[in-house]
Amino acid sequence: MDPIALEAKESMSRTIVAFQNELTTLRTGRATPAMLDRVECEYYGDKIAVNQISSISSPEPRQLLVKPYDKGDVKAICAAIAAANLGVNPINEGDCIRITIAPLTEDSRRDLVKKAKAISEDSKVAIRNIRRDFIDLVKASDDMTEDLQKRVQEEIENVTKDSVSEIESILAKKESEIMAI
Repeated sequence: MDPIALEAKESMSRTIVAFQNELTTLRTGRATPAMLDRVECEYYGDKIAVNQISSISSPEPRQLLVKPYDKGDVKAICAAIAAANLGVNPINEGDCIRITIAPLTEDSRRDLVKKAKAISEDSKVAIRNIRRDFIDLVKASDDMTEDLQKRVQEEIENVTKDSVSEIESILAKKESEIMAI
C-alpha cells in the first residue's frame, strides 16, 4: 500500500476511535463508568474530570459508585454529575456517591439511537473529508505518474469504504445494545 494511502488509513482510524469514544458516553440500559468521562467538576478553582479525582465502579448492572479520593470533594462531584444533564440523580452517601440508572423507555431508546446515528454521520463526513484531502494531495503531486495517481486514489477509496463500513458495524452494535431491554 502506498504511504499516502497508509497515512489516510491511519487518519481515518483515529476518526473511528473518536467515534467509539463518543458512543461510550451515550447512556444505554446499563451503568458504565464511561458515562462520567466527560463530567467535570470544580476542583480547587479548576475544572477537572470526575474520573481523575475519584474511582468509579459498577457494583450492579444499573448502578455506579463514585468514591472520591478526597472526601471533601463529594459535594462538588455530586453537583457536577447533577448539572451534567445525564438523566441520573446522584445520591450523596457521605463518603461516596451512588448513581442508580433508571431503565430506559422506548422513546428515550429511540432518541439515543437518533443521537448515535447523528454521531456516526458526523464521523462519516469526517472520513469523507479526509478522503477528499488526500485525493487532492495526490492530484496536486507532480512527481507521480497518472497510473500511480489512479492506483493511490483507488487505495484511498478502498480505505474509505472499509472505514465507513466499520463505523456502520459499530453503530449497529451500539444500536442493538441501546434497544435491548
